[in-house]
Amino acid sequence: MIYGYARCSTNEDKQDIQRQVRELKAAGAEQIFLEYEHGDSAVKEQLASLLDEAEAGSTILTLEVSRLARSTKQLCDIIERVKDKRLRLSIVGSINVDCSNGELDPMTNAFIQMSGVFAELELRIIRERVRSGMRNAAAKGAKIGRPQTTLDDIPANFLRHYPQYKKGAFNLTELARLCAVSRTTAYKYIGLLEG
Repeated sequence: MIYGYARCSTNEDKQDIQRQVRELKAAGAEQIFLEYEHGDSAVKEQLASLLDEAEAGSTILTLEVSRLARSTKQLCDIIERVKDKRLRLSIVGSINVDCSNGELDPMTNAFIQMSGVFAELELRIIRERVRSGMRNAAAKGAKIGRPQTTLDDIPANFLRHYPQYKKGAFNLTELARLCAVSRTTAYKYIGLLEG
């Protein structure tokens, strides 16, 4: 089986993952796992599911090392799992890691680890650039961060369902789903209403 793994840092509304999907299909992926999670996140549920599902001899395709991990340690952990399960990992057009015999040759191991170092370096450079830009904007008087949420910002749909939630008609997860907001946002709105 040939699996594909595509990851974006944000949800579908903000970042298009379809480019990755198209390129993975063109490279031969039969089943693609989609992940909306930051690269250095310790938990990537879809990647974990893919590694659980893949059987010995299967191939995992991804487009860049940074799609898998933005940390050398995480990348090494993934490679160890690939080796233990006797899988093949292909960074399309770049690196092929064949662990189907349970081994990883030293040159490939070194190359994949160097790629992990560069992915981690890239993330740190991006973060420093963002921090520098925020400091610069703050020095010019700009407000940094998300705007403060007020009672006026709570959508009518949430206000309509909130009394039923208070009566115990449904739990927080159901309230968030009904109102098409995240659980975190629902908590924030409840805090404003009850604060």
